[in-house]
Amino acid sequence: MKTKPMVRRFVWPIAISAAILVLALVSSSKSMKAEDEERGDDARIKQGFEAAPVNLKVDEKNWKAVGLGSYLVNISGDCNGCHSDGPQTEYLPGHNPYFSQKGKVNPATYLAGGRDFGKLEGPTSPDIISRNLTPDKTGLPAGGRSFEQFLTIIRTGKDLDHLHPNCSPTITTNCLTPPFDGNLLQVMPWPNFADLTDHDLWAIYQYLKAIPCNESVEDPTSPLHNDCS
Repeated sequence: MKTKPMVRRFVWPIAISAAILVLALVSSSKSMKAEDEERGDDARIKQGFEAAPVNLKVDEKNWKAVGLGSYLVNISGDCNGCHSDGPQTEYLPGHNPYFSQKGKVNPATYLAGGRDFGKLEGPTSPDIISRNLTPDKTGLPAGGRSFEQFLTIIRTGKDLDHLHPNCSPTITTNCLTPPFDGNLLQVMPWPNFADLTDHDLWAIYQYLKAIPCNESVEDPTSPLHNDCS
């Protein structure tokens, strides 16, 4: 009967030590994970700046976001592949990697839109053309979109320009019929991008703010026109 207090004397210190060890391991694991994430972000930021094909406007407040945004736009997702004028002008002459040449993006068409993906339906259907993502004269990307608008576009696919509406008694040309929804972007893979974190989308937005404005087309009535002046 006298051995029970002795057992308790040994068991409690061992249990407490084990609990402290577990907490230390968990804390150490979280710290290591945070350090790994930070190192990963640093590597992506550096690589993002190296991948940017245009001069960037960067300040001390947003340079990390711009670098990460460049990584996401230019490396993780080939945004310029769709948001440029097409394969013929996407790369500088003599720098098309698909011709076994050293790839170099054409700054004159970079993210300025204009790629024609053709029609979704018959002859009355509008051609789906990629939009200009560069900033306008306000300094905001995608033709002056706020970050809240940018989030709405990416999260829901809502076409704020409403360039290809659904057909109606008053709209009979350049329109879509169900099941196509003219309120939504029909070609852009926003259902995939919708799952990006707010942190990543903020970085993409900051990068798009940092690239040069490109008017794309001179006709001010064109949906591709971007007012840089």
